Amino acid sequence: MTLSPIRVLIVEDDEPMRAEFERMAREHPGLLLQGSAANLAQARALLQRQVPDVAIIDLGLPDGDGIELICELQRSVPLPSVLVATVFGDEAHVIRAIEAGARGYLLKDTAIEEFARAIRMVHQGGSPLSPQIARHLLKRFVTPTVRASDRSELDSLTAREIEILTSISQGFTVAETANSMSISAHTVTTHIKNIYSKLAVHNRVEAVNQARRKGLIH
Repeated sequence: MTLSPIRVLIVEDDEPMRAEFERMAREHPGLLLQGSAANLAQARALLQRQVPDVAIIDLGLPDGDGIELICELQRSVPLPSVLVATVFGDEAHVIRAIEAGARGYLLKDTAIEEFARAIRMVHQGGSPLSPQIARHLLKRFVTPTVRASDRSELDSLTAREIEILTSISQGFTVAETANSMSISAHTVTTHIKNIYSKLAVHNRVEAVNQARRKGLIH
């Protein structure tokens, strides 16, 4: 039995980024480009004709906030899955988007191949998140039972170190991590050494286990 392709709507005002999303949807065998919009008005016009399976929505649009559209989509039948694609990685934007109904949240520096995987994931009920976004959510829900010593270590790790630690825990190599973050392998290695020092460990397995025990990563 052949599965129907996932119908995708793109709402993105940055023309080169929108073109990349369009190319991804056209070339990927499991995706179908249903429509592409540069602003809220165009998106609303497209949605009057057909509701997509997955909507990729930027938050900073020229005629309003993408979160407005996410809220409106929650009243659609059938209900589409929303994947946010944005430059806004701060906690306020993350929480507002998720509370509005977004199922996934990726920053725009994410590799285009990851967006294709994320579309499939949200369509299947998953919640893909950029590592930085996952960290915001983790911090928001850390319980008061975390020991003061553990909290000190959590705060001592930088956002980049958390991101690299998360990548390592997911099985990515130094080279793959460097490529996904657009930094050098040497820089990643330096960050890893700093992580070892801060967590008082000697290898990656110990670092990942220690980080998970302390609630630094999932």
